[in-house]
Amino acid sequence: MTSPEPQPARPFDAVLFDFTGVLTSSPWEAMGKAGDADHDAVLEVLVGPYHEDTDHPWHRLERGELAILEFVTEVQVLAEARGMTLDMNTLKTLLGGLELHHGVIARIRELRAQGYLTALVTNNVREGSSHWRAMVPLDELFDVVVDSSEVGMRKPNPAIYLHTLAELGGVAPERAVFLDDQPGNVVGAERAGLTAILVTGEDQAVEALDEVLAG
Repeated sequence: MTSPEPQPARPFDAVLFDFTGVLTSSPWEAMGKAGDADHDAVLEVLVGPYHEDTDHPWHRLERGELAILEFVTEVQVLAEARGMTLDMNTLKTLLGGLELHHGVIARIRELRAQGYLTALVTNNVREGSSHWRAMVPLDELFDVVVDSSEVGMRKPNPAIYLHTLAELGGVAPERAVFLDDQPGNVVGAERAGLTAILVTGEDQAVEALDEVLAG
């Protein structure tokens, strides 16, 4: 009787996911309509240079350093300085307008069944926590959930990825994959030593992940 062929060791132990834009549709188009200027100009005022981690009010909000009303006050000042009017009511309906990416969610379940560690790494706002956490069964999908407003750091800071890997039990960066729809966050993960995938669509995310995991 011959012994079974040994299975090759897989190259990764953990897969990390962004929330909006990966598990759900993207909110950016709607956010760009929150002011009476062109889309890019509104986003520049509203969220600042999102490919960086700065002291812009949105970044401080996502790090849990500002309450939502403090953020509104500060960003309205920035808007007025640009001659722009913002409609902050638009932000209240953002989460309700998101559509779930069921293909990505199903793939996460498969990953856990296959023995991969999984984590959610999201830049988010403390006041919206109960809403977005109710959108998906987090306990079924993830071993670890890292919310920027809870841990006081945000993507693309490499520290948040390393913090997540530590929470997963000390996974080495080179043994982890990260998916995000924001190029700056992908770069931040790569700087931390992870393999990162820029998500441009639901099917593309699953296909790209499967290709990376196959080695």
